[in-house]
Amino acid sequence: MIEIGEVAVFLGLDVGKGEHHGRGLTPAGKTVFDKRLPNSEPKLRALFDKLSAKYGTVLVVVDQPANIGALPVAVARDAGCLVAYLPGLTMRRIADLYPGEAKTDARDAFIIADAARTMPHTLRALAATDETIAELDMLAGYDDDLAGEVTRTSNRLRGLLTQIHPSLERVLGPRIQHPAVPSWSDTAPRP
Repeated sequence: MIEIGEVAVFLGLDVGKGEHHGRGLTPAGKTVFDKRLPNSEPKLRALFDKLSAKYGTVLVVVDQPANIGALPVAVARDAGCLVAYLPGLTMRRIADLYPGEAKTDARDAFIIADAARTMPHTLRALAATDETIAELDMLAGYDDDLAGEVTRTSNRLRGLLTQIHPSLERVLGPRIQHPAVPSWSDTAPRP
């Protein structure tokens, strides 16, 4: 069972591929956060840091800890937040106890946060297993590879374009306006 005695904010995240919906509740049930947020490390980290700085201990609870939920879980851990998982079947059963039948991301985020606040026995701890750490390392390595490839491609394009004869500037003109393309006046001597 997850220990919630020191938790100041119960942050329920209904995770999605491109964005999540987060709902933060105090132990008294007051909403302190209720927004969509992109699935990006800087945005997630900013939220976790802001809530932690303002309120204290944050418990981040996700409805899917793997795949699309892996980034929020990893960032929350790194930001010093507690992390837990509300299993899907348990969530559906709990959702039946709340008024309304529409399934929305905002409603699901509220149910996740409120279940964590009022029924901590329904939560599952997320231990950082070797498999999870290996998956996160692989994802981080993949991102590093992509960033390196973008830099290599940009540099290669820049190098190729500086070898093109400056008279092509008159022909191509403004058609090659791109941040990766240096201006002709900066790279090629004029005849």
